[in-house]
Amino acid sequence: MICGLNGLKKMMTKKNPHSGSTLDDFLIEEGIFEEVTAQAHKQLLALQLQDIMDAEEMSKTSLAERLETSRSQLDRLLDPENTAVTLESLSRLATAVGRKLRIELV
Repeated sequence: MICGLNGLKKMMTKKNPHSGSTLDDFLIEEGIFEEVTAQAHKQLLALQLQDIMDAEEMSKTSLAERLETSRSQLDRLLDPENTAVTLESLSRLATAVGRKLRIELV
C-alpha cells in the first residue's frame, strides 16, 4: 500500500507513548519496579560474593560449612529470585567471607 508523502509524514510524527520515559518509569507503570530492583540487588550481591570466593579460592561447600548450613540453603540464599532474605542472614554471609554488610537508603 502506498501512503504518499502526507501519510509518511503522519507515520513519522506519531509519538511513542514511552518516548522520553525512563526504565524506572516503565517498571513503575508495569507495577514491577520493587520486584525487579530487589532481584537486581540480589544478583549484584551474588556477583560480589562470587568475586570474593574466587579471589580466596573458596568453594560454596566450604562457605556453607563456615555458615554452619547446607549447600542447598546457601544456594537459596544466593538465588536472585528469592528476595525474602533476612538482614541477619546477609550479615552472617558477609562475616563468613570476612566482609561487613553495608545497607544504604538513597
